[in-house]
Amino acid sequence: MAAILLIFLLMLSFPSMNAGSPPSPGYWPSTKFRPMSFHCAFKSLWGFSHQSVDQNALTIWLDRTSGSGFKSDRPFRSGYFGASIKVHPGYTAGVITAFYLSNSEVHPGFHDEVDIEFLGTTFGKPYTLQTNVYIRGSGDGEIIGREMKFHLWFDPTQDFHHYAIFWSPKEIIFLVDDVPIRRYQRKSDATFPLRPMWLYGSIWDASSWATEDGKYKADYNYQPFVAKFADFKAGGCSAYSSPRCRPVSASPHRSGRLTMQQYKAMKWVQRYHLVYDYCKDPKRNHALTPECWN
Repeated sequence: MAAILLIFLLMLSFPSMNAGSPPSPGYWPSTKFRPMSFHCAFKSLWGFSHQSVDQNALTIWLDRTSGSGFKSDRPFRSGYFGASIKVHPGYTAGVITAFYLSNSEVHPGFHDEVDIEFLGTTFGKPYTLQTNVYIRGSGDGEIIGREMKFHLWFDPTQDFHHYAIFWSPKEIIFLVDDVPIRRYQRKSDATFPLRPMWLYGSIWDASSWATEDGKYKADYNYQPFVAKFADFKAGGCSAYSSPRCRPVSASPHRSGRLTMQQYKAMKWVQRYHLVYDYCKDPKRNHALTPECWN
């Protein structure tokens, strides 16, 4: 009887281990966009010898000689940006696999960025999925990151899962398998990216900070570190679209407003799988993040 009681108490102590899958969001925005050919929509940016394309699926890898990255052919001012991604298993400390929006090449030292990043890990520990937003240079000198980190409800090394960024003039929504996991609202022009950005992907060595604040470094005895991308999707208003171009929606509502069912799924993820929220970090200077004040 005592053993049963102990097991029950442990289950209450670790709800995320017993929470299963998230509630259905009731709407699947990824189905509203057609897959794109890598060669028709992207170009290699660096590490050309560390890329291969097979039937529109892209493989990129990092070894001690180089990582690799790619970039969309055109910039966007809003839209839905998704890809199915599978990351490397085992020891991946220090290694970042990223899928993100940025205008750093056009505005060096004063750029905007919206990130989905897989932070590599050590044996027996889960990947951390980091979402982040930088606005007008805050990632270049005095870093003002807006990180929210998650441990996913599945193993991202075992199969492809779809990760997406929805960016409209009103908000940014991060999605995993069509489940919203984070919503970042436009509360002021100063705290929201408004300039056109390109879509990027990369794998690279970030040993100085990626795994437990740099405690564990990339170990090239385990090279190459491989990331696979497929099912690329991007739709919305490019920087060259008419001013009348209407932003796409991440919900059934034309306004883009999430449904109650989508909010329920997002709250479930944040209850059971959120492991870091910059707004709740007492070590942060929240005078620099006014969106946290409410």
